[in-house]
Amino acid sequence: MMNVRLAQVIAKLQAGEKVEHREGGNSMTPIIESREPVTLEPVDVDKLEAGDIVLVKVRGKHYTHLVLGFRGDDEVQIGNNKGHSNGWTKRTNVYGIVTEIKGVPRGGAQAKVLRP
Repeated sequence: MMNVRLAQVIAKLQAGEKVEHREGGNSMTPIIESREPVTLEPVDVDKLEAGDIVLVKVRGKHYTHLVLGFRGDDEVQIGNNKGHSNGWTKRTNVYGIVTEIKGVPRGGAQAKVLRP
């Protein structure tokens, strides 16, 4: 079950808003440290590339993880920064892209933000 804070973050992204998020865990170190603030913005999933960091649901769990690859037109492979793949998920399960980490812009991410 998803926690209330995460549900609010996803709802804001789906409404087209930019949000700050902090996620615990060490699977994205050294790119993102545990509880380090990241800025998430709605993502144009058709512009995703391997190496992008996204907020995504895979197998019922939510992660801020890397895009590893693509299968067909509608699936993305998600994994952490330690070489582990979390599996494949539909592009519709990708909620947002990390555009800043601790206030520092993430190169190329702004070009993938979904614009109304």
